[in-house]
Amino acid sequence: MQYKSLGTTDIKVSEFALGCWPFAGGKVWGPQDDDVSIATVHAALDKGITFFDTAEGYDDDSHSEEVLGSALTGRRDEAVIATKISPPNLLPHLIEQTCDDSLQKLQTDYIDLYQIHWPNHDVAVEDSIAALLKLRDAGKIRSIGVCNFGVQDLTEALESTEIVTNQLPYNLLWRPIEVEIKPTCVENNIGLICYSPLAQGLLTGRYGSADEVPDGLSRSRLFNDRRPLANHGENGCETEAFDVIAEVIEIASELGEHPAKVALAWVRSRQGITSLLVGARSPDELDLNVPAFEYDLPQGITDRLTAASEPVKAKLGSNADMWSGGNRMR
Repeated sequence: MQYKSLGTTDIKVSEFALGCWPFAGGKVWGPQDDDVSIATVHAALDKGITFFDTAEGYDDDSHSEEVLGSALTGRRDEAVIATKISPPNLLPHLIEQTCDDSLQKLQTDYIDLYQIHWPNHDVAVEDSIAALLKLRDAGKIRSIGVCNFGVQDLTEALESTEIVTNQLPYNLLWRPIEVEIKPTCVENNIGLICYSPLAQGLLTGRYGSADEVPDGLSRSRLFNDRRPLANHGENGCETEAFDVIAEVIEIASELGEHPAKVALAWVRSRQGITSLLVGARSPDELDLNVPAFEYDLPQGITDRLTAASEPVKAKLGSNADMWSGGNRMR
């Protein structure tokens, strides 16, 4: 396992970040046993995975923060915890109480990386950050990150403080951040935390066609807006996406590797990446993904994968919002 710093801080995190949203179960992820989630966290720590990402908003059948807090009982010093504050709670007078609620659920007295989950354009970002800086001065948080920030929001936030990370969707099927956002992050030493590095399981080869993809996953802009939960108002690029998936499967077969391993290794090869969020739901799923963090693609294969995904990149354009055609990432 390799480790990198969060921005310019001395906080070291594993390149494999365990995404804890699935611990909530519910309508997106389906039933999830808390005991299995806890066992997954323990297995991750045993394999050298130190970075765990959750959010106050991951609250369905279970509350992800509470499950992670229970899992880290007695092992808090081995972990780096990242959690998020939701847009409605970015009002300055709500921020400290929101943080305190997360601290209580996580059973800890500090959060290593406190992230703005999405921008709230009804609140001046400098006012929100001023409240976050008070939390940092009080020792309740160690560093400040953002999620889903485009260039304008990121630039405005940087005028108030150092932003150590920007968490964004990034994978072979989802490359809009390459147009503007990623170059801005690299220029400002902002580490990229990549969520959906397997395109919510599409790049594992699990689904043979768009019609096989569950409704909770087929709501993204990769799919047409006739899918049951989609509300982006676009035609999608289902044919192009499944052409890429077929190419990933073919290349993986040539290499004698699993498609997921190949897809994750491609993301790892990109400039500016700090960690990849992988939402393993069990120790067995964890075992499937760990080898990708010990594997580097041959350069020719990397270039081939990049070329194969260009048609999807071209169709999606610069809008990095996976779910909204209106683009909430300004």
